[in-house]
Amino acid sequence: MVEETLDRLDVGKGSAAREIAIRSFPGKTPGIFWLGGFKSDMKGTKAEALAEHARKTGRAYTRFDYSGHGESGGDFRDGTISRWAEEARAVFARVSGPQILVGSSMGGWIALLLARALQAEPSGKASLKGMVLIAPAPDFTEALMWPQLSEDAKRDVMEKGFWLRPSEYGDGPYPLTRALFEDGRNNLLMDKPLQTGCPVRVLQGAADPDVPYRHALKLVTCFAQDDVVLTLIKDGDHRLSRPEDLERLMQAVDELAEA
Repeated sequence: MVEETLDRLDVGKGSAAREIAIRSFPGKTPGIFWLGGFKSDMKGTKAEALAEHARKTGRAYTRFDYSGHGESGGDFRDGTISRWAEEARAVFARVSGPQILVGSSMGGWIALLLARALQAEPSGKASLKGMVLIAPAPDFTEALMWPQLSEDAKRDVMEKGFWLRPSEYGDGPYPLTRALFEDGRNNLLMDKPLQTGCPVRVLQGAADPDVPYRHALKLVTCFAQDDVVLTLIKDGDHRLSRPEDLERLMQAVDELAEA
């Protein structure tokens, strides 16, 4: 079995410096490049299942934790979309050859920002072969999260700089900061046409309570020229981590890899 290595990458300078944890193993291309969700880490069910699938198919695989997440350094409270997108670009600069981006929830937003950055300034070593977005949540801070906050919560965000949001997953409350929302507004994507330059496959649960399927439908209409296919899973939730969901994910990855 190919051995996975744990590396560390310094991103940012001065007070913005943070250490990013990267797990990867070599293999054939196109490789698979994992982008996790908000408050999740690279050892989640889907990320681990993708690692196993990459080993079985002999493909290179790269995953990492955003700052303030999992094995990476930094404080979650300092996190913003721009900051996490910068980290994704820095990690992507370490890989070679065509890659399939797999972005889950917020990772879908980061994947689209990465694609935009690569169009503006292509990487010398790596390129995009395709993209699989799982319950993608571009613009979630503005379109999904901010409207759901109570007036008291919004007041805390604006006056105190943060609001502690109770977690539904048993890991305690976490801060939603003013910086997160204000930076999110600077990275909105769904108010304009999108073009990634690669085929895109979207997997979305119709029973997703966090990212409603209508958000995915709106996203698909934003793609101007890309080959985009939306798979709507009638009883799927936000995680899409059931065996049948994971099978759909692997099929989407294999389809793009073999195209």
